[in-house]
Amino acid sequence: MTVPSPCLDACTYDRKADMCVGCFRTTEEIRQWKKMTDHKRRSILSDRRRREAKAIDRKMKAMERS
Repeated sequence: MTVPSPCLDACTYDRKADMCVGCFRTTEEIRQWKKMTDHKRRSILSDRRRREAKAIDRKMKAMERS
């Protein structure tokens, strides 16, 4: 069975991180998703929590500087 896209149809991009903050994939990963192997897709999905935590950390640091 093919690994489905994690897209939430809530695309908002963090341009500095080059990442959608809805699904936490890079622009290139989004573009290439249909061409990827299921192994690569699972790898990206398993990295979601780390990416989300990193995005939250960046946001908190930006708020502290403001």
